[in-house]
Amino acid sequence: MMPGLVDAHCHVGLESTGAVPDDVAEQHALAERSAGALLLRDAGSPADTRWMDEREDLPRIIRAGRHIARPKRYLRNYGDEVEPDALLDAVERQAARGDGWVKLVGDWIDREVGDLTPLWPADVARAAIDRAHALGCRVTAHVFGEQAVAELVEAGIDGIEHGTGLDPETNAATIDLMAQRQVALVPTMIQLENFPGFADAAQDKFPAYARRMRHLHARRHATFGAALDAGVPIYAGTDAGGYLPHGIVGREMAAMRSFMGAEQVLGAGSWRARAWLGRPDVLAEGAPADLVVFASDPRADLRVLGTPAAVVLRGRRVA
Repeated sequence: MMPGLVDAHCHVGLESTGAVPDDVAEQHALAERSAGALLLRDAGSPADTRWMDEREDLPRIIRAGRHIARPKRYLRNYGDEVEPDALLDAVERQAARGDGWVKLVGDWIDREVGDLTPLWPADVARAAIDRAHALGCRVTAHVFGEQAVAELVEAGIDGIEHGTGLDPETNAATIDLMAQRQVALVPTMIQLENFPGFADAAQDKFPAYARRMRHLHARRHATFGAALDAGVPIYAGTDAGGYLPHGIVGREMAAMRSFMGAEQVLGAGSWRARAWLGRPDVLAEGAPADLVVFASDPRADLRVLGTPAAVVLRGRRVA
């Protein structure tokens, strides 16, 4: 038995074409619950899932509003799309929609360049992060490449999603700064398995992008191991929603074993993640009893995380 799992990067109410109806969003939340994920950080969704807060039978969700992106520089129908001169207004809108988090898209393919480039000038990104902080929000960002992650960490960001550009050979100073400031990293290991496919699809038209994505994929275990060794806090998140199914946090945690010890993985997907997100220790007196039970010790084999024997949400068995 252990505290309920945490999916620290998912998208409830979002599928490949954009927002989905409430009944489909409910199935997303129920899939997470069945997997033992009883606390979710929604890292960007166009769907309004606030109604779920009234449901005692669903996981609690910590929202980041919609992704903030630039026109034609992210997935269609996902984000609040603005040019840099309107970024601060978008931060204010999404801060109002979220639960203390704002999500930026930090980089994406620039088709004119043919490779990953940052979406925001560094000074604009810094101003956006400062504005979010003034509103009482933390800021995280989707980042694949090397340049954007360095600029965003220097600008004072609180979290990095994916983070494959944290190559210790080229971005050692950024890793050290993340550790010093305790900037969180959520690597989304299952999502990264799509990088070779992204590269293959882009090979003919954008060969530089294809090379970069293959390089980032090949380096991922060393990249995250270096971040861990430096003291960067790392948490489990699946990137479910969009193109990935919900309810895969156990698989995500097992995949993190490639660069973390088993007990480190368990903390990253449970009690440490809860503390980072400001939620109480479920084993403390008076706290909600959110628990997950496994047939065997997950420290011996993390694959058992994919098949909970029982899930208890707010003191009631739900699976």
